Amino acid sequence: MRVVVFGLTVSSSWGNGHATLWRGLWRALVAQGHSLVFFERDVPYYANHRDVTQLPGGDLVLYRSWDELLPRATSELEAADAVMVTSYCPDGVAAAALIADSGTPAVKVFYDMDTPVTLETLRAGSAVPYIGPRGLRDFDLVLSYTGGPALQELQTLLGAQRVATLYGHVDPQVHRSVAAVPHYAADLSYLGTYAADRQAALEALFIVPARRLPQRSFLIGGAQYPDGFPWTGNIRFVSHLPPAEHPAFFSSSRLTLSVTRRAMAENGHCPSGRLFEAAACGTPLVSDWWAGLDEFFTPGREILVARTTDDAVQALELGDEELSRIARAARERVLDEHTSAHRARELESLLENALAPRASLDTA
Repeated sequence: MRVVVFGLTVSSSWGNGHATLWRGLWRALVAQGHSLVFFERDVPYYANHRDVTQLPGGDLVLYRSWDELLPRATSELEAADAVMVTSYCPDGVAAAALIADSGTPAVKVFYDMDTPVTLETLRAGSAVPYIGPRGLRDFDLVLSYTGGPALQELQTLLGAQRVATLYGHVDPQVHRSVAAVPHYAADLSYLGTYAADRQAALEALFIVPARRLPQRSFLIGGAQYPDGFPWTGNIRFVSHLPPAEHPAFFSSSRLTLSVTRRAMAENGHCPSGRLFEAAACGTPLVSDWWAGLDEFFTPGREILVARTTDDAVQALELGDEELSRIARAARERVLDEHTSAHRARELESLLENALAPRASLDTA
């Protein structure tokens, strides 16, 4: 199949989770014999932090304006088997309108990689900037990064006809155990872009434990941390890490923390890609709780759950043997169920099923 995507970014992992997911999915789809064209608006903040310029088996098309892109986009629709618009695509509304009006026989797909944000915006009575006035009615298939009740809401609030999950994933070729790096060594690490709605949980599960355990070492990696962030003497900081550095970051941690964005936690059933990345690197995980977490990892066996500061401190005080057991179990679970190859096969099956009714009509 030839898949055409109008997305946020695949060229830069700075300040977003889309790029890493698309790189893994891209490689897996190509390995299964498919080809991709990814249209990405060339914006300064990603251009200044660009860590990929091309991917095998397809084309990454950087464009400066919709008018500039339109001839190429129109041409690609004619040859596509599936065409997809993702959440936060800067030209998502224009792309959706083009696809709806084009008459293309391709399967029309919307992939909401930010479903909690989409639903939170709608519930507040605001317009979603990457979804047009017709909602999702014109798409044959709507994919959601979030499962559970969110799927029904995409139908009732946005008119989606056919919905399915396409969860996060990890590329084991990129995220795997590597030699520890002293610069990243820590008893507890946390990797994530700063977000105000994560701050309360981060303070309870990371900063306060650091204050209680001055003999322990703590490390934060990410971007956009404000000047007033409540650092302590035993918390170190490394700025934005490209995906190539994530394995060394995780592999140098005795334990790593995952903190969920508020909208994701409230909706549940929305696993962060960092969970899968860390597990694939063989790093023990401690996470805040959200509904559906136990669908992806078994608490106490494959992941530690911290609801309070005391829980986080107790996780840090577990012995090395127990932490290693948890890390091994999580890694096995992820490699069995949550790799990019698994998601690529799921996507392939979903697209084929969406194409099947059309094939039946064509031969009737």
